[in-house]
Parts: sequence; C-alpha cells; structure tokens
Amino acid sequence: MCGSFAMTEINNKAHYHLPGLFEFYELYKVFLPLFYEHREYFYEWCDIGSVYGAPPDCVWGGGRVGFGEENADEVYALLKEYGISARLTFSNSLLREEHLSDRKCNRLCSLFHDSQNGIIIYSDLLMKYIQKNYPKFYYVSSTTKVITDFDEFKNETDREEFRYVVPDFRLNKRFDRLSTLSEEQKKKTEFLCNECCNFGCADRKKCYESVSRKSLGETCTEHYCTSPDAEDGYIFSKAMLNPGFIGVEDIKKVYMPMGFSEFKIEGRGLGSALILEFLLYYMTKPECHLKVREAIYLNNMLDLF
Repeated sequence: MCGSFAMTEINNKAHYHLPGLFEFYELYKVFLPLFYEHREYFYEWCDIGSVYGAPPDCVWGGGRVGFGEENADEVYALLKEYGISARLTFSNSLLREEHLSDRKCNRLCSLFHDSQNGIIIYSDLLMKYIQKNYPKFYYVSSTTKVITDFDEFKNETDREEFRYVVPDFRLNKRFDRLSTLSEEQKKKTEFLCNECCNFGCADRKKCYESVSRKSLGETCTEHYCTSPDAEDGYIFSKAMLNPGFIGVEDIKKVYMPMGFSEFKIEGRGLGSALILEFLLYYMTKPECHLKVREAIYLNNMLDLF
C-alpha cells in the first residue's frame, strides 16, 4: 500500500536536480502538484532541489541544444509557486565579450533574478558579467568542464563563487578520494547520476564544444559520437550498467551516509516519457509507480509521446 514505506535511518535528505526547466514544462506542470499533494507516493528521504534548463536559441546555453517553446514567465511562475530553485543552463564554453549583451539571455536573467535561483555556468567571463548585473543568483560549476582530475575537482570546490560543483561522472565512484573531502566540499559536490556516455570517451569536451558552437549559431563540422552504442540513443537500462551510474540504493546506502546530498539527473535532450521514468525510479516508491503513471498519462493536458 502506498504510504506504508519504512523509512531508512537517514537524517539528511537527497536533493535532486531535475532536467528540462523549459523543455519539459508541461510535464512538471502535472508532476509538481502530484509530488506535493501526494507525498505518500514518494520517498521521504528526497526532495526536488532544482529544475534546470534553457530555452531554444539561447546564446549562453550549452551542454544540450535547448528546445521547448513555453513562455518564460509561466515557467518562472510554476517554480516560484512551489518554492523550487530554477537553474538557467548558461554553460556555453566559447562565449566572447560581444555575446554578453544578448537581449534574450539578459531578459531571462532579469525575470529569474532571485536569490532562490541559480546559474549553471562554464565561462568565468559570463559569470563576472552576471555577478555584476544580477547579483542575487548562485552558481553551479558545470559538468561540461569535464573535470576528470580529482585534484582539479577539489580545487573547484574551494572556489567561493560556486555553491555547487558537478564533476565529470567518471569521478563518481572514486570513494578513496571522495572520502577525503571536507564536510564543506561534500556539501558542494553534485553528482551526475545517470550519464549514458561511454565511460572511456575521450571526446566529451569536443562534444560539448560542438553544442556551444551551435548555440552561438556558428557553422561547424557536425560532431558524431564514436561510442559503440551511439546509434541506440539513450537507453536507461544501459545507462544503469555504466560504471559511473549512481542508483537509488547507492544514494541511500553509500553517498548519503558519506555526507553527500546533491544529485543531478540528466535528460534535457530526451523525451518526457523517459524523464517520467527517471522520476519514478529515483523519487517514487515502487508500489506507487502505477498511481503516478496513471496520474501523468491520463492527464488530458499532457502528451508524452
């Protein structure tokens, strides 16, 4: 029966950072009321730390090319209603001074300018500009920096301007080094849980740079993933086999007891149906999966396919 779950003895909570602020607005418009009105369907030990994303044609954007045409004012209002942090994904790695005056991105900053909200960022140039003109935001060091060296990651957590740092997923299981982090460094560490990229990929930075060029509207050679399974696209069951994958049991029994609490779910470039599967797997009690699926699928306002 939903609601009868015996709570694991964990004093703190896991905070999930969910994909698709603009891209999956229609899904969250249905899911968020369900999450807060029926907390008995969901694990008590987790909550929603933020929802992140960027609209299409966003020059400062990076990581994934954005999509979703939802009105930014409506997106802001939805997150504000539930007191959830909105994170603008401004992780373009190739920005120049001339790009800082972009009207669309500055309008987004003006709209979301609130101490509750944050910026996922790569460029120090852009961060300094936003700090000067929109001082209320907090900052997340983007995983698009592809920080695979642990000492470099540790130094990044020591930078005062970042509230959180997302290391490359290949550091997820470096428990020998993760255990040496200070309490403050652990609080700032945000793990990317469900990356499907090949663990041995050497082109990850090139891939992100290609997205940055597209966001800038530059003509560039198309980047083709060389992973053996690239043509299959994202398959969650395969992502679970990735050596860097962090599952629910890992979060509860390994990471949280170690003092970690921030967990990012990727998926901005995927579809709503797959995002729902992430929400079910990471946040929903197994015996309540059907109730949540029915509530989402039977909602006449939402088309997941």
